[in-house]
Amino acid sequence: MAVTDTAPKRSKGFHISRRVLPYVLSLPALLVCIGILIPFLTAVWYSLHRYRLSQPWGYKFIWFENYTNFFTDPKFWNTLEVSLTYAAVTVVLELLLGLGIALLLQKRSTVNNFVSIMLLLPLMTAPALAALMWKLMTNPGFGILSYFASLVGLHDFRWASSPSTALLTVVLVDIWVYTPFIMILLLAGLRSLPAQPFEAAALDGVPRLFVFFRITLPMLTPYILTATLFRLLDSIQQFDIIYAMTQGGPGDTLTVFQVEAYLNFFQSTNVGRSAALMVILWAITYFLSNIFIKSWLRLRERARGEA
Repeated sequence: MAVTDTAPKRSKGFHISRRVLPYVLSLPALLVCIGILIPFLTAVWYSLHRYRLSQPWGYKFIWFENYTNFFTDPKFWNTLEVSLTYAAVTVVLELLLGLGIALLLQKRSTVNNFVSIMLLLPLMTAPALAALMWKLMTNPGFGILSYFASLVGLHDFRWASSPSTALLTVVLVDIWVYTPFIMILLLAGLRSLPAQPFEAAALDGVPRLFVFFRITLPMLTPYILTATLFRLLDSIQQFDIIYAMTQGGPGDTLTVFQVEAYLNFFQSTNVGRSAALMVILWAITYFLSNIFIKSWLRLRERARGEA
């Protein structure tokens, strides 16, 4: 007698059990983490060594000697001061300018939309290319900005070639390139705010300044924190604009962390010191990120509590 098979037939295609599926789906994230960790751990490993490419026979494990040497090196403290000053000045000025422009373009109209798109053009330019363009415009011989400076009595203005004006010049380039980034983030935030509080304030005749500080600014704070965090992390690691404009000079006026690490690696061939500088820069950015992320989470919890 023939036996009939009543069991459901399985498909012949590739089959993954439910237990294995979560691990398979998380595999891309795991690979990305490994790809991030390998260069980072390599830098940490080299930072614990005395290692110069020009003196390979001197390769030696020295624990934290590269780090302790920084505390007695005035050049390191100058690098730290320049990096923090550059980041603070650029972020504050870009935040103020970006917020001001976003408030001006807040109302939806054809003109405002066109202007906001045009203002994004610097953001589409590579920072190194923008720096070279500004280098030409600030040339004392034929630069258009040097010509305008001479019209107001600033003859032979040395822009990035003078220690007293180099920071100002590079900050101007940074502002020109990155202010649109903050502007577009804050503009998106302003246009997404609920209309009810503003309509109620208008009916009650509340002054505009009061509305800005007591309604607009508190509701916009999460967007401001996000924009500030992105720009702060980028500014403190700035390399393209500073190196293309000044190569860290004149002297050590603009030797920020990235430029100092680059010079240590490619000019002094000191791999250990360069890697230690990068690890210190990572520690600073990690600390600053934690502050901003905790502030952002606190604001979100407060908003949920009020809701």
